[in-house]
Amino acid sequence: MGLRLRIIINPSSGREKSLTDLDSILMYLSRAGELTRSDICYTAGRFDAMNYAKETDASQYDAIVALGGDGTVNEVVTGMMRGEVDLPLAIFTSGTVNDFAKINNLPQATSDFARMLIKPSYERIDCGKVNDDYFLNVVAGGLMTDVAYKVKSDVKTAIGPAAYWLSAMKDLPDINRTLKVKITAGGKTYEEDIVMFMIANTKSVGGFRGLMTKADIQDGALDLLAVKKLDALEIVPLLGSLVVGDHIYNDNIIYIQSDDILLESDQKITLDIDGEEGPALPAHISCIKSAINLIVPGKEEPL
Repeated sequence: MGLRLRIIINPSSGREKSLTDLDSILMYLSRAGELTRSDICYTAGRFDAMNYAKETDASQYDAIVALGGDGTVNEVVTGMMRGEVDLPLAIFTSGTVNDFAKINNLPQATSDFARMLIKPSYERIDCGKVNDDYFLNVVAGGLMTDVAYKVKSDVKTAIGPAAYWLSAMKDLPDINRTLKVKITAGGKTYEEDIVMFMIANTKSVGGFRGLMTKADIQDGALDLLAVKKLDALEIVPLLGSLVVGDHIYNDNIIYIQSDDILLESDQKITLDIDGEEGPALPAHISCIKSAINLIVPGKEEPL
């Protein structure tokens, strides 16, 4: 019996390449005689992917396949968690940054992805929760962290990753604008003037693969990194630390690992959740260990 797949796709993702990718994947599976059912759900707006995932009847499928960028993947995960849909999840990303797929070495070629579906392995991975929302990769706030959802979709489609950095450059004059945030985590409380903060489930954020150096998607904890207020002379040394990977020991960095984090502020600070606009503080952020059954490439058989 072939695979029964519930496919949730953002047709505008990856400069609209996702549709071609889907055709290639389905053709490979069909020619291999490995496909029995493929129900395709096309998203047209926000929350479509979440609703499709939430409404999935797990008894009718072998897996959910998410095709799109980080935002699409986030919605699929959110829908699965809210609907208690415990099916294996396969992720093929064709968005602008694709942090999660790249850091977890998920297939980028359609033929490799199809082969993964035919001969899968599985890993139970953690999922983050922020208030009533969920995330697979990162929650962030402050300088430059709103770029992903402020850049219009048609601009991202046209120029790809450059859209992020062109928009982010506009924020640099505000490097001295800080946020007063109270962080409670790991039995400690920090009250600091900070420029930005990130709470991540994986090592990669915004295309920087080693930003969260201690993060592990299976350790039952989240990693928080916050950048304190910087003087002009402190910026270059911090960037140098980022290059060599010891930035978490810089005096201007707060780095915490915890499964339970509370963020509070008297200012209005809106969160970015996996590239989409989220709620404002206060936020209770927790880690749900082994929440998602991720499909990963199987081990190659020896020749």
